[in-house]
Amino acid sequence: MGDLVDLGRVRARRGPVARRRSAPTAYFYFDLACPFSYLAAERIERLFARVVWRPVLGPIVHQGDPWTDPLRAAAARAAAERRAAQLRVPLVWPEGDLGTATTAAMRVASFATERGRAAAFAQAAMRLAWCGGFELDDPEVLAEAAAAAGLGLDDALAAAGDVAHDGPMELTARRLLAAGADRLPGVVVNRQLFAGELRLPEAAAAVRTHPGGTARVVPA
Repeated sequence: MGDLVDLGRVRARRGPVARRRSAPTAYFYFDLACPFSYLAAERIERLFARVVWRPVLGPIVHQGDPWTDPLRAAAARAAAERRAAQLRVPLVWPEGDLGTATTAAMRVASFATERGRAAAFAQAAMRLAWCGGFELDDPEVLAEAAAAAGLGLDDALAAAGDVAHDGPMELTARRLLAAGADRLPGVVVNRQLFAGELRLPEAAAAVRTHPGGTARVVPA
């Protein structure tokens, strides 16, 4: 079994708030159905002092749903399993069709973003999916993730069925694609876009090399 990150402990070790506020902000773009987003989510808070989490619709960035193409799906699955083994992070494949099984959960992620709880909800949801193999659109699973994030159950379940949450995630995904992203997760720091979980160390190095500035190339 691999190691998971306790976000509370990570944040407690970071030192004074003033120091964190002076650090560049990393913008983390994820899709709950993307195993590489999960693998990055387990490390993102350790690599950057300040992280803003934003859900996006993966099929737009990928220019199609990779899970509906058997060859792309098999390649993605094999690559994710190899990478999880390298990182010593557990990876259990959720039941059901990944391409459609997270629509409601992504809407709750959008709702959580509005409430300032995107990181907490995404971490809880992805661990349920990718460590436990649970289907995120199951209301009971969604309720558990919402509770872990401190979201009201009724509000979260209402958001799960609210198509109004789709628009902002689609718009951000299209802007990410236009900026050059061809895969998820995406990280933007110091005006630079880093697409893909393998580029997280490169993004962290960019902060150390050019510590000033927090502008985004992709509006949230």
